Amino acid sequence: MPDVPLFASSLAPYHDRLTEAIDRVARSGTYVLGPEVEAFEAEFAAYLGVRHCIGVANGTDALTIALRSLGVGPGDEVVVPSFTFYATAEATISAGATPVFCDIDPDTFCVTAETVKAALTPRTKAIVPVHLFGNVAPVAELRELGLPVLEDSAQAVGATLDGVKAGALGDAATFSFYPAKNLPCLGDGGAIVTSDEGLAEMARRLRIHGSADKTTFTEVGYNSRLDEMQAAALRVLLPELDGWNERRREAAATYERLGLGEHVKLPRTVDGADHVYHLYVVRAESLPLGRGYYRVPVHRQPAIASSVELPGTEEAARTNHALPMGTDLTEEQIGEVVAACASGST
Repeated sequence: MPDVPLFASSLAPYHDRLTEAIDRVARSGTYVLGPEVEAFEAEFAAYLGVRHCIGVANGTDALTIALRSLGVGPGDEVVVPSFTFYATAEATISAGATPVFCDIDPDTFCVTAETVKAALTPRTKAIVPVHLFGNVAPVAELRELGLPVLEDSAQAVGATLDGVKAGALGDAATFSFYPAKNLPCLGDGGAIVTSDEGLAEMARRLRIHGSADKTTFTEVGYNSRLDEMQAAALRVLLPELDGWNERRREAAATYERLGLGEHVKLPRTVDGADHVYHLYVVRAESLPLGRGYYRVPVHRQPAIASSVELPGTEEAARTNHALPMGTDLTEEQIGEVVAACASGST
């Protein structure tokens, strides 16, 4: 097996600039919801092409707060995929609603309008497609179903669908800036984005205990704020994102050019999407390397345990393998991975 890291990216070239940004915050004496957060929110909203960005403590809180800002609560159902990180369904429950699991297309790892439609009931209040592994779910088709769409964009920052950024396709979207993501901060961080004024106002209140002024509390909210140091770090790194994503696309193209598709089933990009390959996930019955994601889908997890049958999800869970991907991956390393797959794939 080749000695190639699964996450082949490093922030080493940016350490000096990150240190300067953190020092700036430390010297400012303002550490929570100050000018760095305000500036990052404006810059990230402009990058995505939306009107509002609300920085929060992490991507899971972003989902919970966004759902509540959409009016989701007790008695409601939210359609979510099961082939995703647990937080997508967990946040639905934290918002007081019930997750209803839909299937995915195992070729793209994303939901489709057909799989979502099959899961709708009169109690469905929202749809949460996950732009999994950096692909982009077909949001325009989902919106035709007539329900609010909240994009879980945690793995797809910078991706596009028909030229529109992931995060600007639905009624609102959420992001995670966990250090392994394409746009990382130096710990936990997240954001909600939307062009809906009322939704943005509610999200801003909910992130501060349900208050707009810290004196009058109109909702039971959360203590969930993106801090100044993380925002400062994100401001350093956001201008690098498009270049980083292009290097990921180049690595994916190199996998294909070097013949990986002769040994495994390559990921298929949703029609019209521009994938950003947060992870490079192929399918095979077995491989001598790689990491399997979501081997036990959310609907099979003990805390939720649904009996729904999701054949596409089960196939993806059983056969997926994440291969090395990142901004620093070399053609030589990719060649080693392809050779290893050739020697042991079934």
